[in-house]
Amino acid sequence: MLHTKQKVIIIGAGFGGISLAALLAKKGFEVHVYEKNNQIGGRARLIQENGYVFDMGPSWYMMPDVFEDFFNLLGEDIHEYLHLTRLSPSYRVFLKSEGQHYDFYSDREKNAELFDSIEPGSAKKLNEYLDESKRQYDIAKKEFMYKNYNSIFDFFNKRTMQEGRKLEIWNSMERIINRTFRSEILRKVMQFQMVLLGTAPKDAPGIYRLMNHVDFDLGVWYPDKGIYELPKAIATVAEKYGAHIHLNAPVKKIIVKDKKTTGIELESGEIVEADIVVSNADLHHTEHVLLDESLSDHSKTYWEKRKMAPSAFIMYLGVGKQFDSLTHHSLLFSEHWDSHFKEIFDSPEFPKDPSLYVCAPSKTDPSVAPAGKENLFVLVPIASGLEYSPEKLEEWSNTVLDLMEKHMGMDGLKNHIEYKKIYCVKDFEKDYNSYKGSALGLAHTLGQSAFWRPNNISKKVKDLYFVGANTNPGIGMPICVISAETAYKRIMNISDPEPLKEI
Repeated sequence: MLHTKQKVIIIGAGFGGISLAALLAKKGFEVHVYEKNNQIGGRARLIQENGYVFDMGPSWYMMPDVFEDFFNLLGEDIHEYLHLTRLSPSYRVFLKSEGQHYDFYSDREKNAELFDSIEPGSAKKLNEYLDESKRQYDIAKKEFMYKNYNSIFDFFNKRTMQEGRKLEIWNSMERIINRTFRSEILRKVMQFQMVLLGTAPKDAPGIYRLMNHVDFDLGVWYPDKGIYELPKAIATVAEKYGAHIHLNAPVKKIIVKDKKTTGIELESGEIVEADIVVSNADLHHTEHVLLDESLSDHSKTYWEKRKMAPSAFIMYLGVGKQFDSLTHHSLLFSEHWDSHFKEIFDSPEFPKDPSLYVCAPSKTDPSVAPAGKENLFVLVPIASGLEYSPEKLEEWSNTVLDLMEKHMGMDGLKNHIEYKKIYCVKDFEKDYNSYKGSALGLAHTLGQSAFWRPNNISKKVKDLYFVGANTNPGIGMPICVISAETAYKRIMNISDPEPLKEI
């Protein structure tokens, strides 16, 4: 067991970094977090302009059980920090091909009725499918999500192989869903969650059908005042237990002596010593900028061959009119579904027939926009590493706005825009040192999941660890919180694969 008065430096105040800071501070470590930007939260920062309050990144609050368990582990009640609203409907889906929309709920009865109206007989299939998805979610939480891997035998052991066969790891989500449902809309609704994991349905292993249980059973939620309230709450708990969070403090280098880290050097030139260093920074940036090449576990060639999750074309829009056609979350699906995924993952270009997502939190929370106005977060998944000019972005923004006007019941949208900010690939690179400007990190393909995802401990530098989306278990707010728990287990030499019950 480590001596808990050791000093730990965490690079980056994203979800993984601040969550780990809370765990280690609660345990008694001296914890310092160094964040390059002027806000905590990583991609979950805020823009506040002209009475509009925009969450810059994550907007889906899902897997509420993970956050509740995490706060319980810290001896805290999450409901003392957040007031959560269960969205109903969870989201609305618009289809270009049909010119109409469908509402989906975290309510089996309502969804069963809708499914049967679209594809007779599919309600029974849905309930059977979701029963199996729940069972797989429970297995994954117990056996896989919270587990560290030291060798391939930690994955291919008797216990995980017995459970793994039940998870259809070797099958793709596309194949599983297409064999279950015939309707275009139902297939797309059951597959789109894979984009939240940064991969195409054809490349996502069957274990991720658990996301359908997360969506349809556990529900989609919203914390009053916005998603930023969640990292703020975690940081408050971390500081309550003694963690120190330093903003506007970019790190230049991880210092290594005799193959052991001894601390960091800040861009300011200040040297900060520590017993342990944990990087929540982008893993490619950590390995190839913060460390010397010879100390990296993964070569440049390794990274060049990785499949990255999409980047995003984002618009933050302050609109002087409210549109009844929208719900809190609204999606417009491409007619050419497969082609769109190819343009994101295989042949990078701006999509010819894009799918897009609109978040209108002002539908649930009037505080994020002036009275009678709308706060809109508009996102189109695009390929990581995509090149463009400012003129291209402006042209593309008009293309997206035209689609919203035409297919989402938002006539006259462009005439009512009071505030507009565009955010894209190069911004992810600049603000988060994100490799190829990915909005999320490494895609969740089979070859980049579980044992095959980069480990959370350095093979070459003693007392250097990693946390966040590019390590195991992967992408997403709740998953990054879990990554903090796996990193904590790693530091404390805890081998239990199940969620911790106490620190």
